[in-house]
Amino acid sequence: MTLAYAHASFAGYIGVARRDITPPIGIYNRNWGAATDEVATGIHRPLTLTALTLQRAAEHAQPLVLLSLDLGWWRTREDEWEVRSAILDALGVDERCVLLHLTHTHAGPSICREDADRPGGHLVSAYLDHVKAMCVQAAREAVQRAVPATLDWAYGRCTLARNRDLPDPDAERILCGFNPDAPADDTLLCGRVTDADGRIIATLVNYAMHPVTLAWQNALISPDFVGAMRAVVEAHTGGAPCLFLQGASGELAPMEEYTGDVAVADKHGRGLGFAALSVLEGMLPPRHRLRYAGGVESGAPLATWVCEDAVPSSHLDASILTVEIPLKRDWPSLAQIEAQLAAAHAPFMIERLRRQHRLRRVIGDGDRAAVPIWLWRIGDALLVANPNEAYSQLQVELRRRFPARAIAVLNITNGGYAYLPPRALYTRNQYQVWQTPYAAGCLELTIAACADAITKIVGA
Repeated sequence: MTLAYAHASFAGYIGVARRDITPPIGIYNRNWGAATDEVATGIHRPLTLTALTLQRAAEHAQPLVLLSLDLGWWRTREDEWEVRSAILDALGVDERCVLLHLTHTHAGPSICREDADRPGGHLVSAYLDHVKAMCVQAAREAVQRAVPATLDWAYGRCTLARNRDLPDPDAERILCGFNPDAPADDTLLCGRVTDADGRIIATLVNYAMHPVTLAWQNALISPDFVGAMRAVVEAHTGGAPCLFLQGASGELAPMEEYTGDVAVADKHGRGLGFAALSVLEGMLPPRHRLRYAGGVESGAPLATWVCEDAVPSSHLDASILTVEIPLKRDWPSLAQIEAQLAAAHAPFMIERLRRQHRLRRVIGDGDRAAVPIWLWRIGDALLVANPNEAYSQLQVELRRRFPARAIAVLNITNGGYAYLPPRALYTRNQYQVWQTPYAAGCLELTIAACADAITKIVGA
């Protein structure tokens, strides 16, 4: 039996394109209940969108299109669908083929047309029209620029992400902030796209960490740590566009957070960028593998390996899994939320209720929600994308069950609904628990459904 090691890989036609989606200064960008500023007063770093397309062959009729946007989260289903459906229509592909992924910055503009009545809200509609046009342009350009290429994946580590479920020392509740005593998933997954000459034409960084470095004290538009991370990686890869993919980060955030100091966000970005470069530098050449070449007797018995040519997988497939998740029995109806909103005066409570009202509209007044999850098989790798904010247990458990596969897990993709916390947390007074309309067991149900679907896809 041949003993060999190779990266999870895909060979086909791959294209990449980028657009600037920096909003105008003065746009409504109040993302924090504690914020006093309502509008953006300047730009820290530009916001971008990057499109990556995957095809088995140049003439393949249904490319897979992954778009990563420096935006926060969707407030309404209608706003998200207007952008995503425009991409589907422009490329003539069905819904399983497009992933509209948000990096989840909390220092971005409003992307909700219903905020038109807020200060700076008159700029939101035109801005969303611009985002939609740039998504269509970038997706089309990426398809047109697709070339024979190889996508290789490798795992690494980055210790920036820390647990953010802190027991309040002064009350019976859990605060959303750094907990130095709890473990955190530090897994980093990097993808490298190289053309036929071995030149890097794109990179992907999949890491789970909430971009909440910049908070209510900040009035600048910013991609948070993602901007500096991209700058570091792209500076060392010949300017090849880098896509950031926000992982299952429901309980993960940087240790230093909630500041108005952009230097802290940039520091985080550089740390993640250098960790990603370490992974990329340690990868084998494209289309190569290591093969065990036998033992050599020396001071110690040595195992020798040789680097040799390898043929990557060209398998490419996409599907949508629907998970029926029960809703909490005591979650308020639209009418109840509207009554609470009419009586609310504190800005933070108004912000909470506005979010709850929009979420109730998305999920409806039934007793369960049909939640879609996108599953892509890209050669030897898998991409699992969901619209919710899953806790890291989703990615940890899927990677544990399928260790032979590189698995990228994405939150806030093709929508943005609510948290998926572990069942054990539902006895606690905690934001992620009372924010979500999903009943206890929602995360475990999602993990089981994904694992079953992956088993069928890969035959493992």
